[in-house]
Amino acid sequence: MSFADPLSVTVNAVPISLPRVSTGVNTSTYSKDDGTVKVTSSHTYGKRVRRTLRLDTSKIAPDPFVTNLNTRVGSSVYIVVDSPVQGMSNTELKQQVQALTDLLSATSFAATLKLLGGEN
Repeated sequence: MSFADPLSVTVNAVPISLPRVSTGVNTSTYSKDDGTVKVTSSHTYGKRVRRTLRLDTSKIAPDPFVTNLNTRVGSSVYIVVDSPVQGMSNTELKQQVQALTDLLSATSFAATLKLLGGEN
């Protein structure tokens, strides 16, 4: 089963359509036509199961050290669900993902801002 194609993400209240650009063994990549926004879904199987959903963004920004020079900068945000092969149900894992995303989004994303500010 795959995600919808195209995949839609909203960044800064702007919906972005990301068509699937590659598919491999246990991985798919969805990308904006200019490559500035990309989502990757991947799974690894072994003694544990690791599932990752990653959002990469990039932009052109002024170089703070060289006047009149712009440079490409990028960032990544991802969620990794690392679970045993057996013993944890998808419902339990979903509840953990929801608990973490609820924590990060509560009260106008206060915990996210604290995390980004280096608090722990």
